[in-house]
Amino acid sequence: MIRYGKKMTWLALLGSLLLGGSARAYEGMYEQAPINYSKSQPDGPVAKLQRKLDSGEVHLDRENEKEFLRELMAQFQIPVESQVLVFSKTSHQNALISPHTPRAVYYGDNVYMGWVQGGVVEVADMSPKLGMTYYVLDHRDKTQPLQFVRTSSCLDCHAGSRVNNMPGMMVRSVYPASDGQPILSQGSYVTDQGSTLSERWGGWYVTGLHGEAHHMGNSIAKETPSGIEFDMSAGANCRDLSQYFDTNPYLRTTSDIVALMVLEHQTEMQNVLSQGGMFVRLAAYRQEMLRKELGEPATDEYVGSTLTVARSQTEKIVQHLLFCDEIMLPDAGIQGSPDFQTAFQRNARRDDEGRSLKDFQLKHRLFRYPCSYMIYSAAFDDLPPRLKEMVYDRLLQVLDGRVKSREFAHLGSFERDAIKSILLATKSDLPANWREN
Repeated sequence: MIRYGKKMTWLALLGSLLLGGSARAYEGMYEQAPINYSKSQPDGPVAKLQRKLDSGEVHLDRENEKEFLRELMAQFQIPVESQVLVFSKTSHQNALISPHTPRAVYYGDNVYMGWVQGGVVEVADMSPKLGMTYYVLDHRDKTQPLQFVRTSSCLDCHAGSRVNNMPGMMVRSVYPASDGQPILSQGSYVTDQGSTLSERWGGWYVTGLHGEAHHMGNSIAKETPSGIEFDMSAGANCRDLSQYFDTNPYLRTTSDIVALMVLEHQTEMQNVLSQGGMFVRLAAYRQEMLRKELGEPATDEYVGSTLTVARSQTEKIVQHLLFCDEIMLPDAGIQGSPDFQTAFQRNARRDDEGRSLKDFQLKHRLFRYPCSYMIYSAAFDDLPPRLKEMVYDRLLQVLDGRVKSREFAHLGSFERDAIKSILLATKSDLPANWREN
C-alpha cells in the first residue's frame, strides 16, 4: 500500500506539471531532462550550414549586403518573396528599428531570418528534439569568419508566457508610437489564424487589398489623457510603402498581406508541433523514471498521465492542422503579391490531379484545402513516434467522417476526401490503415 501511495503521488505531480492550469507550470521545463535545451547541441539547418562554412564547402559573398542576404536565404531555402516588415521595437535590435528603418523578416518552412539596417542577422530554426533554436550572425566585420552564435536572450520573449513558457515563435501586434515603441498601456496581441483582422499587424507594414475590413498595420498610435488615438483606416489597402520609408535598402518593396497570414499560421502550427513533442517527451521520461523507482519493467507505451498528455496534444495538433479556429476572411477576400504565392508553392507536393496543401483560396479562407502544409515540416517529422501514430490515427478518423464533433464541422465531405487523397499521394510515412479503405 505504501508503494501504491507513492506512485499516486508521482502521477499527481506529473499531471500537475504537464496538464496544470497555470502556464508557469511549464516554466523552465525545457531545461530539464530529457530536453536539456541549453546544454544540448542543436542539429538543425543552422548547425549544418555552420559546418559547411567552417569546412569551406560553402562561401558567402559579404561584399554586397543584399547579395549576402540572398545567398544566406538560398542556403536555408527561404524565398526572398516572403519578406514582411515590422517597425515596432519588439525584437533583439530595438535601437535600430523604427518606422523609417523597419526590420525585415523572411521565412521558409523550417527557418526564419530577421535583418535590420546596420544590425546583425537573427535566425531561428527547427532543431530535432529541441524545437526552435535562436542565433545571431554578425556579418559586418569582413575580417572575421562567419559564426552563428546561439543566444539565450531571445528566450526572454520566445520562451515566455505568450508561447506557453516553451521555446516558440510568435507574431505580435502592438499599438506603436511614432518612434516604434509599443504603447504597452494599451496591451498587445499575439496573432494567430484565429485573430480578427482588427487585431492584426499593429507595428507592421502591410501591402495588399482586403476590401472594407481594417487592420492595425501601417498606422501610428498616439496616447492621450483621454485614451488612444489610432486610425486603422489610414493604412488600409496599401499598395506602395514608399510613402512611409525609403524601400531601396530592402530586397523587396512589399510586406505582403498573404505572406503575413501564412507566417501567422505557420508560427503557431510550428509551436503546436514542437511544444507538443516536448510535453510528451517530458511526460514519457517521467513515466520511465517512475517505473524504474518502482521496479517496474520499461515500456514504450504511454500510460497514466503520459497517455493523458499525449491524447491532449494529439487533439490540439489535429485541430490546428485542420484549421479548426481559422477566421473567415473579409467579404471581398484578400489580394496579395503573386510573386510570394508562386515562390511559396515552388516546393509544393502535388497529387496526380495537381492538388496541393499549399494551394491558396483567399476568398473565404487562406488555403483551398484546410489541412496545414506543415504536416511535411521538420517539426512534424520530429514528433515522438508514438505521438505521431496517435496524430495520424485521429486525423484519419476525422477525414473518414467518424468524428462528429463541432470542432470539425467546417470540413465538408469534399474537403475531407480531397485532403485524404492529397496526403495519400504525397506523404510516404502514412500508417498502413490509411490505405485499407
